[in-house]
Amino acid sequence: MKTVEEIYAELLAAFQERTGYEAGDSCDLTVRLYAAAAQLQALSIQADWVLNQSFPQTAEGTYLDYHAQARGLSRTAAVKAEGMLRFSVKDAPVTDLTVESGTVCMTADETRFVTTAAAVLKAGSTWTEAPAQAAEAGTEGNAVAGTVTILTACPVGITACTNPSAFSGGCGAESDAALRARILESYQRLPNGANAAYYETAAMAHGGVAAAQAVGRARGIGTVDVYVTAEGGVPDAALLAEVQDDLQQKREIAVDVKALAPTVKEVAVSASLAVADGTEFTAVQTAAEAAVRGYFTGKLLGKPVLTAELGRLLFAVDGVKNYHLLAPAADMDRASGQLPVLGTLTISQLEEA
Repeated sequence: MKTVEEIYAELLAAFQERTGYEAGDSCDLTVRLYAAAAQLQALSIQADWVLNQSFPQTAEGTYLDYHAQARGLSRTAAVKAEGMLRFSVKDAPVTDLTVESGTVCMTADETRFVTTAAAVLKAGSTWTEAPAQAAEAGTEGNAVAGTVTILTACPVGITACTNPSAFSGGCGAESDAALRARILESYQRLPNGANAAYYETAAMAHGGVAAAQAVGRARGIGTVDVYVTAEGGVPDAALLAEVQDDLQQKREIAVDVKALAPTVKEVAVSASLAVADGTEFTAVQTAAEAAVRGYFTGKLLGKPVLTAELGRLLFAVDGVKNYHLLAPAADMDRASGQLPVLGTLTISQLEEA
């Protein structure tokens, strides 16, 4: 990209070449030529920007969304993490206590979670649980078990809250890089009404589907099994039924197509971390656990689990100086219709010599 000064110098040289006169530094013409040079540079920048937005390889943001729409694709929306909140009292009450839907609890770093249904703590009991989700969509809502402990407005009689299991399934909106990869793949694997790309594209068009994998002749000639996952992993029955109905309408003649949940393969992850001087291990441990949990989403359908990728995630956590990945000991190969899910997760402190 030429600078304003370079364009200005070219204008001055062109003027002198055509007129035989050299414009003085303080004359009115030089001021006009400099203003014209600034505008020409702005037009050049705009032209480059328009050129970039014209191709999916370089388009960004809304303009990349337009390219996706032309291919029948759309950017995956952000999803809120979901889990359960447990509300408790020190002493069992003599009457029922109600925890209203919309009750807000927080972690120490002020990540908020909201109950999505009311719950009742029965007389004589000391705790009850209610389904909840993160107040904001994104990976920040993927909270480790036991970290949601602050009641922002205590329901009558309730004295404490916690999350007995982790909140999971939260993810941000699909990045430009991920959407761009899907768009380019749609050109390389053109749906033709009969191939795997056709069925996978149809399944991915449904909100809530994180990944789809079509397997031809899964149950013999004339059969197609389409495995689908949700962002949090295994899809619910409602999503499967929705995809099944759609595929049934779009299938080829005389083809038996089924939308199926994947088979689950648990992967235990264990690692020891050495933290930088002056860094609190518990904070790094929490961040590392969140990073690993965020890796195991529905997007892993039919993909391998690489130890190198797990190591990269751990080493990228702020405060990690070194790591030893203890499990898995080797890469897990890909398999059709298989979804790797996180099993036991252990993050310990690495004792340095």
